[in-house]
Amino acid sequence: MTQHAPTSGRTHVDILIVGGGIAGMIAAAAFGASGFKTLMVDPYTPVIEGDQLGADLRSTAFLRPARDLFQKIGIWDALAPHATPLDGLRIVDTVARNDAPTVRTERQFEGRETADEPFGWNFLNWHMRRELMRILPNVAQTETRYGVGFKSMLTRTNSAIVTLTDGTQVEAKLVIGADGRASAVRDAAGIGTSVTRYGQKSLAFTAKHSLPHANISTEVYREGGPFTMVPLADIEGQPASAIVWMNKGPKALDLLHMDTDAFNAEMTERSAGLLGNMQLASQRGIFPIITQVADCLSAQRVALIAEAAHVLPPIGAQGLNTSLNDLAALLDLCDANPDDLGNTQMLDAYSRARHRDITARAKVVDLFNRVVRSEDHILQSVRLLGLKAVHDIKPVRMGVMRAGLGPL
Repeated sequence: MTQHAPTSGRTHVDILIVGGGIAGMIAAAAFGASGFKTLMVDPYTPVIEGDQLGADLRSTAFLRPARDLFQKIGIWDALAPHATPLDGLRIVDTVARNDAPTVRTERQFEGRETADEPFGWNFLNWHMRRELMRILPNVAQTETRYGVGFKSMLTRTNSAIVTLTDGTQVEAKLVIGADGRASAVRDAAGIGTSVTRYGQKSLAFTAKHSLPHANISTEVYREGGPFTMVPLADIEGQPASAIVWMNKGPKALDLLHMDTDAFNAEMTERSAGLLGNMQLASQRGIFPIITQVADCLSAQRVALIAEAAHVLPPIGAQGLNTSLNDLAALLDLCDANPDDLGNTQMLDAYSRARHRDITARAKVVDLFNRVVRSEDHILQSVRLLGLKAVHDIKPVRMGVMRAGLGPL
């Protein structure tokens, strides 16, 4: 349950999770539900209202393996009423001709080709944080401390001792770094990263539109990067979607500061009018686009998950779903070997398995991003032919869909 931090002394736990974002909160629920004494710390209290400063305006399409994890740890029933099911994925390839978008081709991937259910469920990120804040106090063996962060760490054979920013100490058998792309845990463990920068930024916001989305997620390809519309519940009686709009950095900044009427017109044009007239329905957030992969995912008594381990461009719902693949793999190892929690053999096995999948996934997403955003006519032709081949050849289509739902 949620408790206040002690003013002195050392706390002893099985698992210390550093980072209270979505991945850290889910990890806290998962390890607590599995019977491990778990503490999660974060220097900030999550923003759980969409109109508040600092709200995470992105959305996440949680794929089936994520739903399976939520069911395993007993939180899906509380989350499901707030989800928008995603029945299919429509890919639309466009080019700019005479300053207007021209649709060259489109293909739709149906979730029920691989199972008799949606392929995913969409949540606004701030909304997910709100629901997890409600869930965590009711998870046994779980304590959360907001307003206190990671300061330093000493690891030894049997445990790690972490000093927090309020001066208190925590001794844990396993420290999980879920503290983002600038992870202090990763730095303290001496783990480096490889980073690729693209000169792109993405806008994230919510929009209303005049045509229904029919629970189909739509990605519109054009130079600069994809324009993605992911279904949400209606807003004020109108269909609505979460939007991720990738562009070159200067263009994204122009859009961020554009007046609303002009922004709505440009958004409608960029969407090729596929959902009718579009209207901004939230603030606009902006995020840099990079690929970043940690050199390894473990050190003595330390495991990295989520953006501490990898950052991927927002394409194909790979980011947070890859993070939950990390969590599921680590949880399985801990459940199978509770008496050896956090030992070198366990963490080496985790790092090998996940690093292989993450590296492969990062290469695929990197290549995909380069082709999609390119203004080169040859690469645009490759993009068009590739889309047709991936969809129209059934074994290829099924293989791509299965790969998107789990480790490569």
